[in-house]
Amino acid sequence: MNASRPLVLIVDDNATNLDLLVNTLKTEYRLGIAKNGPNALEYAAKHRPGLVLLDIMMPEMDGYEVCTRLKANPKTTAIPIIFITAMSETVNKTRGFELGAVDYITKPFHAAEVKARIQTHLSLEEMRRQLESQNVLLEHQVAQKTAEIRDMLDASIRSMALMAEIRDPYTAGHQQRVAQLACTIAGKMGLTTTTIEGIRIAGILHDVGKIRIPVSILSRSGRLLDAELEMLKIHSQVSFDILKNIPFPWPVAQIVLQHHERLDGSGYPQGLTGEEIMLEARILAVADVMEANSSFRPYRPARGIEAALTRLAQKKGKQYDADAVTACQELFAQDGFKFDSVSEDPDALR
Repeated sequence: MNASRPLVLIVDDNATNLDLLVNTLKTEYRLGIAKNGPNALEYAAKHRPGLVLLDIMMPEMDGYEVCTRLKANPKTTAIPIIFITAMSETVNKTRGFELGAVDYITKPFHAAEVKARIQTHLSLEEMRRQLESQNVLLEHQVAQKTAEIRDMLDASIRSMALMAEIRDPYTAGHQQRVAQLACTIAGKMGLTTTTIEGIRIAGILHDVGKIRIPVSILSRSGRLLDAELEMLKIHSQVSFDILKNIPFPWPVAQIVLQHHERLDGSGYPQGLTGEEIMLEARILAVADVMEANSSFRPYRPARGIEAALTRLAQKKGKQYDADAVTACQELFAQDGFKFDSVSEDPDALR
């Protein structure tokens, strides 16, 4: 027997009908036979026929019930079912279609009609399988290309961040650590994965505008003069100008622009207050202040985690978002958060 031929299951309790169908189909198809509903269900689940010819009027379990159970079983739900019946009322046919049957053959049937209908639905099912297989392949290819594009985006983002850090080696790793903490704060606050990804990108790039700041200011060991401090403040706007035309799926440029804004309006560059500041920027601000105050800077030694947390607590709800500060405090006090290790060696990026 040629195993490559489609398998058709015939379900009928009438021996005459079975003989007629077997003689009609045996040269073109492999055939399974079941004389009642329970046997049909067992056979279909075990052998997965390509199509079922199903009589309606049978003892124990009628064809409607068999069809319902076949469609309810994940193993057999996709098998096309053609009802064979002497009933010609529209209501009977409608019920069968509602249950998931694909066609009807009315008794007494003609061999040519039976063959034609079976061939049609087997061809349609084969086309469906091929289309499903093609869709799976396309989905895989899209996922692969998306991953490649994401890797390219990440590489580009990190290269942009590195350009700023090369000019300011004393804060090497700052942007990555800020991004790490900001994402963790956002996760603790229950933000969506999509929003957190936008915060991650903004965190990595939030200081890219420092590429416009003179190295003499970035690496100065003493307290900055007022004029130098004003020069340093332009980096948020410069970062925005660099990023604003990049079609990120998140408002990265706006988040970066606002990360030095403060709730009381004392921040820069726009002097925004309260909820005028994007939530993502408020979270990034807390992470930025926390990392900057705990780490070494050319003009002061590292203050440490506790000192940075104290500074945040003093201005919680005044300059810094209360929920973001609370989340940050809990991360360090309860969750054991630690910044990823990044080299602090000034020569590491040279």
